[in-house]
Amino acid sequence: MKPTWLSDLCQSIRTTLLWFVWILPVAVAVGSACAFFLWALDLATASRFEHPWLLYGLPLAGLLMGWLYHLWGKNAEAGNNLIFDQIHETDAGVPRRMAPLVLVTTVLTHLCGGSAGREGTAVQMGGSLASGFAKLFHFPPDRTRLLLMAGVAAGFGAVFGTPFAGAVFAMEVLLIGRLRYEALIPCLFASLLADWTCQAWGAHHVSYFVASPEGGRAFEPALIGKVVLIGIAAGLASVLFSETIHFLQGSWKRWVPSAPMRPFLGGLLVIGLVGWVGTREYLGLGVWSPNATDLTIPGFFAGPSDERWAWAWKMLFAVVTLSAGFKGGEVTPLFFIGAALGNTLAVSLGAPVDLFAALGFVAIFAGATHTPLASTIMGIELFGAEHAPYLAVACFFAYLCSGHSGIYLSQRIGVPKLPGAGITPGMTLRQWRGERIDALRRLFGRGLRTTRKDSGKEGRGEPDP
Repeated sequence: MKPTWLSDLCQSIRTTLLWFVWILPVAVAVGSACAFFLWALDLATASRFEHPWLLYGLPLAGLLMGWLYHLWGKNAEAGNNLIFDQIHETDAGVPRRMAPLVLVTTVLTHLCGGSAGREGTAVQMGGSLASGFAKLFHFPPDRTRLLLMAGVAAGFGAVFGTPFAGAVFAMEVLLIGRLRYEALIPCLFASLLADWTCQAWGAHHVSYFVASPEGGRAFEPALIGKVVLIGIAAGLASVLFSETIHFLQGSWKRWVPSAPMRPFLGGLLVIGLVGWVGTREYLGLGVWSPNATDLTIPGFFAGPSDERWAWAWKMLFAVVTLSAGFKGGEVTPLFFIGAALGNTLAVSLGAPVDLFAALGFVAIFAGATHTPLASTIMGIELFGAEHAPYLAVACFFAYLCSGHSGIYLSQRIGVPKLPGAGITPGMTLRQWRGERIDALRRLFGRGLRTTRKDSGKEGRGEPDP
């Protein structure tokens, strides 16, 4: 019998209800884990400020986490890249040990002053818990794939308090240029429920204030040229950040074969950087500080900063920390870098400082993760819908200017940004980067020692998050 619109509707309702039942326990678990994680991060950050000597324990903390991952981490070391690979392939799933390992090591990183983020931890916890649930109930590969995407959405939405951005991020991040709409309902349910659960546990998120447009106008044409410039600058900064991390990861692996020794030496480098720069403002998340004069992300919204190169210093601290193998993620450092860059450009261009800090905040994220739509939605959730036109322009220009460089090497290219550039749809950023490196080797000869094989290892061993 030929299906009718009524039977299709009933089937859709049944599938939606089933997804709600399947998602509910996963989302509650992920939201609860994120609430505990945020509480632990605040406690670790407060302890670091209260006991400055903890910074000198960073090398030993790195040695410990390197040893833990060497003994028990196995493929969990690949972080977010492993989750993205498993969503595409669903051959072995995500190990359950990933969630506790990344939570403990991220808190340890921040306790001792590593310049890292938190989204990677939340995403990995979401993917690990979702994978465990799928294995427990013997979900088929197609359903497991959607559940893993829902876990990513839940972790991202809960840790930042941006549930709609979390849902779109999980659908957008896997395939550059395409959205995975088949995961719309699972991702939306998971992100909303996880965020509500996280809030129910009393977790709080930082608030940012951006003044409304003068005269209530939602769009000022005279400002659009400056907005394009911040988008371009953020896109180029995201390329510099991504490529530096991948290059340093390969260098660490080449010159320091012992995995536990890499974060140990990286910790010593971070301590040396603190002594060189003469400040600890670029350590940790950079979200808050008990010292009112310290540089923080909210501070870049409050007025012009005296430190015009804060974005570059934070980038240096973050790439050293993350490339050496410390855990946490790249996104919160990117927020700091973007807000600082926006603040600096606003002063130079005579633009509103708070608005440009907000534009840099989300635009650099759009460039580094190739998720312009999710980044725009995040900006709307954090800064207000009245700024949507500027947010969209900045995010999409950053996306275009970032090319095919990104922090997640397991991302696949669905629609190439540059037609005729020799990119095969479906190839990963890891493969594309390997081909570029091989081309440079052929051009410059043996002076460039990084090989295609090295670039592949960089992606699998990425310390993210």
